[in-house]
Amino acid sequence: MRYSDDLIEEIRSRNDIVDIISGYANLKKKGNSYLACCPFHHEKTPSFHVSREKQMYHCFGCGVGGNVYTFVMEHENITFPEAIETLAEKAGVQLPKEDLSEQAKRQEDKKIVIKDMNKLAAGYFHYLLKKERGEKAYAYLLDRGITDETIIKFGLGYSDIYSDDLYKYLKSKGYTDEQLKDSGLIKIDEVHGASDRFWNRVMYPIIDVRNRVIGFGGRVMGDGKPKYINTSDTPIFDKSRNLYGLNLAKKSRRKDIIFCEGYMDVISMHQAGFDNAVASLGTALTVGQVNLVKRFTDNVYLAYDSDGAGIKAALKALEILREFEISARVISLKPYKDPDELIRAEGMQTFEKRIETAESGIMFEITVLSEAYDQKDPAARTAFQKEVAKKLATIEEPLERKNYLQAVVARYQIDEKNLSNVVTRYGTNIIKIDNSIFEQGQTRKSPSEQKEEKKHEPQKLLLSWLIDEPALFQKLDGIIEPKDFYESIYHEIATIIYRQFEEKGEVMPAVILNRFTDIEEQKKAADIVHTKLKMELSPEEKEKAITDVVKKVKLASINHEINHTKDMKHQQTLITERGKVAKLHISL
Repeated sequence: MRYSDDLIEEIRSRNDIVDIISGYANLKKKGNSYLACCPFHHEKTPSFHVSREKQMYHCFGCGVGGNVYTFVMEHENITFPEAIETLAEKAGVQLPKEDLSEQAKRQEDKKIVIKDMNKLAAGYFHYLLKKERGEKAYAYLLDRGITDETIIKFGLGYSDIYSDDLYKYLKSKGYTDEQLKDSGLIKIDEVHGASDRFWNRVMYPIIDVRNRVIGFGGRVMGDGKPKYINTSDTPIFDKSRNLYGLNLAKKSRRKDIIFCEGYMDVISMHQAGFDNAVASLGTALTVGQVNLVKRFTDNVYLAYDSDGAGIKAALKALEILREFEISARVISLKPYKDPDELIRAEGMQTFEKRIETAESGIMFEITVLSEAYDQKDPAARTAFQKEVAKKLATIEEPLERKNYLQAVVARYQIDEKNLSNVVTRYGTNIIKIDNSIFEQGQTRKSPSEQKEEKKHEPQKLLLSWLIDEPALFQKLDGIIEPKDFYESIYHEIATIIYRQFEEKGEVMPAVILNRFTDIEEQKKAADIVHTKLKMELSPEEKEKAITDVVKKVKLASINHEINHTKDMKHQQTLITERGKVAKLHISL
């Protein structure tokens, strides 16, 4: 779908980039810009900058950058038209109904059909639960302590024992085999025909934050395997970017989110009053899920199973949460396996106390470490203390690091001075390693990429100067024009900024990116816009630098034109013009 430039700009201007990105990253004001750890790569030292003045963002660590559209496209993994629709909804802008391309229309139609099928399936499963065919599933839920009110709240249901029951139901509603196959609800096999993905299972509808049924989880009745299955990925469902129960948890008055492992954990916790519980969908916690929950809170609790797999999952989750500056604490469930078991055995008041006494993520990691070493064995105890020192050395805030060090000393009876010395030593090594990695990351490009980048550097730098210092337009009048930026993307950016200056007397960097609908083009354009000279220059040095860059751009443009014209007379004119460039001087 193609919207007018004026509408695209209106929507962009109504969505302040600082406000939008604040929903994904913990921005902190620093001077004229905002700073955060980059939401697109893991880093410990913030290098992600957002400018309210320019309505642009840029990460000096991984190089990403752009305007609010670029951010939403990249972060949500959506197309430019979808980003426009998302931001239009946030800003309350009504989009006109325009004709889609045939391919885009097919994709949109497919999504609509799948959403409708999921909604119908959810209603059908819920209907079956209270019928004779669903007696065993209903009894199972009642036996787990789930009330009718909670069953309705979560839309729980049952898929019949017959493996083609849903298939027949949806076929009766007019859906084709091809549509059913795309839905993730039905499997179509040339040999065995059609069969339901879910049958003889308690059904848990998976609902997104917009309250749309996008998939299902199913728990088998009896001893069948696997015990739980989820909808496979479809055009409307990606399990790594959704969380079970978040549609309800986002409305909770509690300011935190509690992560669990399973559907029943979430359901029993909501029923007990902990309506801020969510669960990942059959996978370990992912970056996409962390980004999703970060829209609603910066504080989470982990209530993962107390067995080995649960501890391993919690450690991995803590690592991701820390990188995204989300404060995390771990709730102890022992001697019970999971939250559902604890709540059923001791009630909500006990669980509330477990929340109050939850360990910080770092202390939980150290507790797990301590259990891996024999504290009575000198060699093992030394190894444990070294691992603890490494962990403490990663804490950047000195006061926080000292408080954790003292807590560890008190709990494990370690000499504070000795431990502090080891922490300092490991901290120095970490800084050296991190700096090395950072610098390698900045220069890790193939020889061909480096050669191509060097070739275009003068054009990139001159465009950046024109954007930052529009007074240069008058200085370069009659010397440089858009056609001198002959490479396609440079030419398009030059054309836009020259027209902006001519019409408005200023350049608006964020508007430039509106013209690029492809995410890769947006990345290239953002990289060009953000090119900077990495040193402070005196007025004389700056004058010389600009003159040199203008000469390089002009000479490259003339040579390019000479190589692409067969008009001998025009070639001679260009050669004469090329001779004059050597005498060029830009006075500031």
